[in-house]
Amino acid sequence: MEEFSKTDPQILYYTRPVDPGLARSRFSVICLFVVLGLLLLIQQAVLADDYRSRFHPVRPAHYIAALAEPDANSGDHAETWGYWPLDPGPRGVRLDNYEQLLASDGVAPANWQFDSSAWWLEENGLIMEAPKFPLPPGDYLVTGGRTVLSVLSVFPADASGNQRWQLADNASIHDVTHLGCRSAVYTPSSTDKMCTPENAPRNAFRVAAGDAMPHVAGCNKQDYAVLIVVGLPIDG
Repeated sequence: MEEFSKTDPQILYYTRPVDPGLARSRFSVICLFVVLGLLLLIQQAVLADDYRSRFHPVRPAHYIAALAEPDANSGDHAETWGYWPLDPGPRGVRLDNYEQLLASDGVAPANWQFDSSAWWLEENGLIMEAPKFPLPPGDYLVTGGRTVLSVLSVFPADASGNQRWQLADNASIHDVTHLGCRSAVYTPSSTDKMCTPENAPRNAFRVAAGDAMPHVAGCNKQDYAVLIVVGLPIDG
């Protein structure tokens, strides 16, 4: 399935004249790349078949707002993670349209409610709707849109409310983070300061892939990694 296979082999070509011995050496390297690429494709095909038997594709994709170290493979506190069943980007409001958003009592054209006590920005400088909290327990087929697909398992909350999470196949949060999607929530840094989208630095956007979201005067900021959900369990 196309959406469950993200990797293509890369083959290096040489056009500069070289001596025969070096050419043979480079040919061996190229052959090695080809073999490794084919093995990777076979592995991806096997994984795709496994996913196809367990997950149905999600079209359009859903998104997870995750809080974890980039190299983490498992952890706690998935109850602090959020879920977007709809892409929040196209439903966002431009910073320049913030006054109109206020004039409509905080109701965006896409019919979501702006919360002045905890508001979200994305990489293009759009005010976006907050994800739904907490992330429901279950399995999610996630990717960062690069080379890795993995199953994210979110476990039910324990007696203290903590939810554990685990990525399959030794994948890390970085592996399944879409680096181009940046997101952060902004909350007042104190009661005597205004934390408002009006203070957002317009020249900070667009935020480069992998970079942190900009600070906004009067606000505390929490960056979230964005995971793309491309499949949900068939029996879910």
